[in-house]
Amino acid sequence: MKKLLWKIPLWFFILTITWVVVLRFVPVFVTPLMVIRCFEKNDAPKPKLTKKWVPLQQISPKMVTAVVASEDDLFMTHKGFRFKDIQKAYKANKSGKRLRGGSTISQQTAKNVFTTGARTWVRKGFETYFTVLIELLWGKERIMEVYLNVVELGKGIYGVEAASQNYFYKSAKQLTYSEAALIAAALPNPRRYSIKNPGPYMRRRQSQIVQLMWNIGPVDFTKKVAKPHW
Repeated sequence: MKKLLWKIPLWFFILTITWVVVLRFVPVFVTPLMVIRCFEKNDAPKPKLTKKWVPLQQISPKMVTAVVASEDDLFMTHKGFRFKDIQKAYKANKSGKRLRGGSTISQQTAKNVFTTGARTWVRKGFETYFTVLIELLWGKERIMEVYLNVVELGKGIYGVEAASQNYFYKSAKQLTYSEAALIAAALPNPRRYSIKNPGPYMRRRQSQIVQLMWNIGPVDFTKKVAKPHW
């Protein structure tokens, strides 16, 4: 019995590390969230799942800049976590204020690919574990590539290529500053904020993100990563 108990965590580490290594090279075609969404009750007669994997080189650099500007401006320098933001989010949530996030793009990617997205401490634990693994085994460029290919961007729409085709009738490689910013503006809640018919909030946020994009400039994955920000 003791030998079995020791083998369980060992096999867990072996299997999960292998899983992460494989996905370092293989496209992520489906995630737990996609499967869950397909079985959710909705008005559509059949589950909708629109997704197309494309390499990062086929996604406009403007889209990369847009998500970094809107979601995680220290993406290139942190090691997966921004502890100051996590502390702020924890304090806000504990005090009963509006639920705030403190997740980096790395954490969001780990959540999207390896968990169901349920709001539980168990899920958060797995998210933290996989965030460490992908930071160590994938690197920033691969994390961004996976993130932009699996992120939910509307009901049944996943990844920026599918979003670009659905909303702007063009490939993700052809996205303009304003289009990339509009997609990024929906990321806090893509099932609530419409990219196709943006309201006043979306337009304001779009303008803010465009300005931030100009401020931070293009994201360069070839540069040596600077000292991490925590």
